Amino acid sequence: MKNNTVVIGAGISGLLVARELASRGAQVQVLEKSRGVGGRMSTKRVGSAVFDQGAQFFSARDEHFDARVRCWARKGVVAPIANPTSGTERWVARPSMTGLAKALAKDLRVSLKSQVQAVRWHDCGCWEVDVVGGELVRGERLVMASPVPQSLALLEAGGVILPEQLEASLHDLQYNPCLALLATLDGPSAVPEGGEAITTGNLRWVSDNVRKGLAQNVPSAITFHLTPEFSAANYGASENELFTQLADELKPWLGGATIVGQAMHRWRYSEPKTTFAEDHLWLPELRLGFCGDAFGGPRVEGAAISGLALARKIVGTLQTP
Repeated sequence: MKNNTVVIGAGISGLLVARELASRGAQVQVLEKSRGVGGRMSTKRVGSAVFDQGAQFFSARDEHFDARVRCWARKGVVAPIANPTSGTERWVARPSMTGLAKALAKDLRVSLKSQVQAVRWHDCGCWEVDVVGGELVRGERLVMASPVPQSLALLEAGGVILPEQLEASLHDLQYNPCLALLATLDGPSAVPEGGEAITTGNLRWVSDNVRKGLAQNVPSAITFHLTPEFSAANYGASENELFTQLADELKPWLGGATIVGQAMHRWRYSEPKTTFAEDHLWLPELRLGFCGDAFGGPRVEGAAISGLALARKIVGTLQTP
């Protein structure tokens, strides 16, 4: 089946592109390799506990994005959360961070567990996307909303050659990894409402998902994000190794409670170290677009702004009836 636009990646950036195009009558198919939407806004269940394992909140400093966020708030999709460190307003999705992605994906054609292994451009003006399992998806336009190194690997696998200078610039975009430790406690934690940023040691961020307002059947469910430096040096370590190694640093946040359940998640592409010169990239001769936090800036807001900017660019190329 031929689609007007194929979007690879169902994080907030890719979903916003897809939703904006679909709202203008374009046919869009989103391909996502994971079991659910949201990307780094995903949620994980460990036993009876629920964790936001990636992004813990987001801000809306851009006035246009802020207006959109407040519209989502009126619909109950997002809600403000206390900020213990500054006056900057923070937002969380409801019922968990992946709730925003699920709301954006509603009524879109999203194919989950669709691992793309190559993309090919045909001179007839058509993109061919090769999905593991033998499926071929075709489209007139292609949006790469996955981490840049993954996007470049898909283009290379399909023999797509980008302009030399541009390709070098994209290859220069590197990401920090992040290891996330998830701990269920048998009592209240010592984490303040809204979480706490850490500036020393190996912990970068600590957040109690119960205090954030995620409905739980446990007293506490803490997400620990480790620093980029520690994560890079210990990326291959096991869950048990990390909990043992960091026991002394985790202990002050437990509030005297005991860890009764634990898990971990490896974010290989947690955040970009540097960003592209523009908030999106559109190659009209190939009808190929790139978006994400490596373009719009780190964090949820940057990814969202990038997706919306690329959507506006593509909308300008759509044929009107």
